[in-house]
Amino acid sequence: MTEVAPTSNGSRRVLIVEDDASIMLGLRINLEGEGYQVLGAEDGEKGLALVRSENPDLVILDVMLPKLNGFQVLQAIRREGLSMPVIVLSARTGEMDKVTGLELGAEDYVAKPFSLAELLARVRAALRRGRNVPEVRRTSYEFGDVRVDVAARTVTRAGAPVAMTATEFDLLMCLIEARGVALGREAIFARVWGPDHHGTQRTIDNFVQQLRAKLEPDPQRPRFVVTVRGVGYRFDG
Repeated sequence: MTEVAPTSNGSRRVLIVEDDASIMLGLRINLEGEGYQVLGAEDGEKGLALVRSENPDLVILDVMLPKLNGFQVLQAIRREGLSMPVIVLSARTGEMDKVTGLELGAEDYVAKPFSLAELLARVRAALRRGRNVPEVRRTSYEFGDVRVDVAARTVTRAGAPVAMTATEFDLLMCLIEARGVALGREAIFARVWGPDHHGTQRTIDNFVQQLRAKLEPDPQRPRFVVTVRGVGYRFDG
């Protein structure tokens, strides 16, 4: 259930997306004590819906969430051109998890367990810095004879529709948005499948082969989705 706490007019609004009720309660009490208006959601889908409808001043976002994980929520927020600062909370403290969160557009990454005093200081600092300068939102991409409509999640080639699964489309967007940057398979897993996915490197390779078969002029000699030996893949469209 989504809740909004009443506070004085003009206070900054902070959205907490967290499925641990005790953490949610502790954050709510302390943030309200600082004068913030607090909104809460216990899963990723509700959290993303609140970001879209309420446009909060700051989001505190857990990673391990039901329905949509935090990385998927963060990726959707930035893909849609929303610029509020996002502080990621996670029990996952590995370097790759932190790098993924920051690369996806997080303002900060705080490991659990955390100090409430430190987190409140980070919230104040993020709000002082304000919203990021929003990028011009891309509604479509074109490469070769391929056109990708981001909002409609459709792909055409030479004007003809290309059948794409949801995962194929997400993988394509992951590579396109990192255009020119080589992405390792672990980073691709985190961005497309989420941090709990336990697939093998072959999973990524199989999906890349499917994309090449659908989009490349010559799948055996790819021009757009290229292999970076020892790393992963890079989009050169």
